[in-house]
Amino acid sequence: MNLQLLFENLTSPALLFFILGIIAVQLKSDLEIPAQSSKFISLYLLFSIGFKGGQELSHSTLSMEIVWSIIFGISIAILIPIYTFFILKKKLGVDNAGAIAASYGSVSAVTFVTAVSFLEAQKLTFSGHMVAIMALMEAPAIIIGVMLLSWFKKNNTIQLSQIIKHSFTNGSVFLIIGSLIIGMLASDNQANGIKPFTTDIFKGFLVIFLLDMGMTSGKKIAEFIKNGWFTIAFAITIPLVNGCIVAYLSKYFTTEIGDRFIFAVLAASASYIAVPAAMKIAVPKANPGLYLPMALAITFPFNITLGLPIYFGIINIC
Repeated sequence: MNLQLLFENLTSPALLFFILGIIAVQLKSDLEIPAQSSKFISLYLLFSIGFKGGQELSHSTLSMEIVWSIIFGISIAILIPIYTFFILKKKLGVDNAGAIAASYGSVSAVTFVTAVSFLEAQKLTFSGHMVAIMALMEAPAIIIGVMLLSWFKKNNTIQLSQIIKHSFTNGSVFLIIGSLIIGMLASDNQANGIKPFTTDIFKGFLVIFLLDMGMTSGKKIAEFIKNGWFTIAFAITIPLVNGCIVAYLSKYFTTEIGDRFIFAVLAASASYIAVPAAMKIAVPKANPGLYLPMALAITFPFNITLGLPIYFGIINIC
């Protein structure tokens, strides 16, 4: 792994603002980002990524590489929750195993955004269809998690159709898919008209959002540690394994370094927005004090500190 690349990632403003948020909580600072402002920023980030991805996609022609990339992405979102469910089931029970497996099979839009910023720092680009793939990877993991729960709990009364609908109408998924479609339909001149909003201020909003994520993570770390070292080890090891394997396998589906990197990051990430919202409906008995801190307080910071340069290094070697 390139040590200079690791140092640059560890000293990036995005990561440092995330750490600042954790420190603020530990020092009991009254620093606070209003909930409505935080929600607006998260919506802005999803809109910006989706719109720019749609613009990129509008300049692309459908090819077999894109088709295989879509199949690869969906396959990742199906396989990860299946194997992780069986690792978790015996230790944490069926309900928690289903919720956590869905979280780690699904993807984190904010980790995706951070990965995009990482690529920009390396002066690399990625294909617009990767945004569509990210959106398509949200729902399969949720559906697989629910199906596993239904299989292992004979008395489960979950309505699968309701979960499928929620997976696609969840605000984050709906916005990024909608923005992607609008970006595809907009002409270059129309897109340039809002470029100052979609592009120029993007990194500024990203660091403020990560500051907020740092404060949220800091509030959950203590509660999470009480649940033992198994969940901490899982939240670090499984993303690392997933990211490294996909970083290697991605070369069989695309030759673009940026696309391979995005695949690895998506495989390594864990959802803490779409999945928790769906699990409230599907598995009310699952403990959000487990699956939410695992994804947000452990996996997310691991990925943006050490994970990104590790996956990038593997791609450059293989």
